[in-house]
Amino acid sequence: MTLSAFIAVALLHLMAAISPGPAVLMSARTGVTEGLRTGFFLAMGIGIGGVIWAMAALFGLNLIFQAAPALLYALKIIGGLYLIYMAWGMWQAADQPLDMAETTRPPRNALSAFRLGLITQLANPKPAVLFSAIFVGTVPPHTPAWVYAALLTVVFLNETIWNTLVARVFSFHRSKAAYISLKSIIDRCFGGMLALLGLKIAAT
Repeated sequence: MTLSAFIAVALLHLMAAISPGPAVLMSARTGVTEGLRTGFFLAMGIGIGGVIWAMAALFGLNLIFQAAPALLYALKIIGGLYLIYMAWGMWQAADQPLDMAETTRPPRNALSAFRLGLITQLANPKPAVLFSAIFVGTVPPHTPAWVYAALLTVVFLNETIWNTLVARVFSFHRSKAAYISLKSIIDRCFGGMLALLGLKIAAT
């Protein structure tokens, strides 16, 4: 795996982590209702959940490649189309306000916050498909184990740092209002980049 491919995976996953979803929404709510400390431990749980999904995608794909290498091309097409579909959903929802209505109060202690983040991430099946789409197009078979470890570390850091930042931003009233006001621009920018990367994966 080349350095450019590794960087592409890191950036693609970062954009996916940034995109609005259950994990980001939970981080925002936690930042609003419980503050940065609880938000950090929640983000740690989200990061571990992301690593679990990424490991499943990496090792599952290796088995598929070994058993049926001809499926590689089909998986690239499916993965690229899924990324485009996700980007289209982001673009369409760009003008919808972020729902900050509280349904349940996030936990106050570190362990329960971590558990909530982990469950939130694992309860959403989309990361499994997303990781498969990313890895099929960029991670070749027989990649060294240290590269896998580096990829999983990047996944953890992307998820944890971003969701901690979200909790921090939403813990301030003025910052929260500014973030919400820019939601349309942010969603459309990342949706467009995600669509372009999806096209690249499907075409290679």
